[in-house]
Amino acid sequence: MKNLAEIEELDLFTQLELIARQVVDGFLTGLHRSPYHGFSVEFAEHRHYNQGESTKHIDWKLYGRTEKLFVKRFEEETNLKAHLVLDISSSMLFPYPSGKLHNKLFFSIYCIAALIRLLRSQRDAVGLHLFSENLSFQSEARLSNPHAQFLYAELTRLLETVSNSDKKDLLNKATRSGDVLHELADSLPRRSMVIIFTDMLDQGDPEELLSALQHFRYNQHEVLLFHVIDEDLEGQFDFPYKPHRFIDMETAEVIRVNPADVKENYLKLMNQHRNEIKLRCGQYGIDLAQAVIQKDFRDVLMPFLIKRKKLF
Repeated sequence: MKNLAEIEELDLFTQLELIARQVVDGFLTGLHRSPYHGFSVEFAEHRHYNQGESTKHIDWKLYGRTEKLFVKRFEEETNLKAHLVLDISSSMLFPYPSGKLHNKLFFSIYCIAALIRLLRSQRDAVGLHLFSENLSFQSEARLSNPHAQFLYAELTRLLETVSNSDKKDLLNKATRSGDVLHELADSLPRRSMVIIFTDMLDQGDPEELLSALQHFRYNQHEVLLFHVIDEDLEGQFDFPYKPHRFIDMETAEVIRVNPADVKENYLKLMNQHRNEIKLRCGQYGIDLAQAVIQKDFRDVLMPFLIKRKKLF
C-alpha cells in the first residue's frame, strides 16, 4: 500500500488506523537497514511477585540475598515529544471538486496518521494541532494507547468533513499561519520536534509565516516542514489550453483566464516562491520536504526518519 489510489476503495473512515499501520509496516519492511532506534526503559521499583504471573522480570539476584521473589518494575521513557501540525484552511482542499478524495488535505491526513503510527512504534510521544485562521484543535504530546485513539478519532472526523459533498465546514477558511504558528511556538514545551503540513499559501503577510517558522527554532524546537502541493496543477500549471474560471478557495474571488496566456509568468512566480521557502528554511535550520500528493507515502516517512536519526 503506497499511495492514495491504493486506499481509495477501502472503508476510509473506520480503518484509518489499520491503513496507517499497513503503510508504516510495509515501509519499514522495505528498508534494508532500519534508521530508527528502539525505546528505552529505566528501573523504577520492586514489587512482590504474584503467583501465576510471568517470571520474566523476577530479580534473581535479590532472591539470592533475601530468598523472596520480587519483580522489577520499569518506567518507559519516551525518546522525544513530537507535535504534528496540520493546515486545514480551504486552499488545502485543492483540487476541488475533483470527484475523488485526492486533495492536499486528504493526503496530509493520511500522512499524519502514518506518522502517529511510526512515532509510537519508536516510543515517541505525539500531539496534534489543527489550524486555519486560528488553532481549532490542540492536544498534548502523549504516548498512551487511549491518546492515540483520541487522535485517530479526530482525524477520522476531519476525513468525514473532507468527504462531505459541500464541505461547508472547510470552505472559505483563510490561512493566518503567521499569528497562529507564533502562538503555537510559544505554547509548546522546549526542544520538541514540530512536523508541519501546509501548502504555504497564506492570506496574510508571507514574511509573518517565515518569521513564525524561525520562532520555532528560536525556542529550540526541531522543525520538519512538509510543503504540500499538487505538482501537476499547482506546480506545473498543467491545465488544458482553453478558458477557465479560477476561484480562490479562501476568499471566493473569481478570475477568468486561458492558462496558455499566464502559464509562463505563473511558473516563474511559483519557482520564486519555492526557492524563497527553500532559502529561508536553510537559513533557519529547518528541514524542508516536498509532500507531493501524486507520490508515495515513502516520500513523507523517509524524511521524518532521516530527521529523527540526526537527533539520536
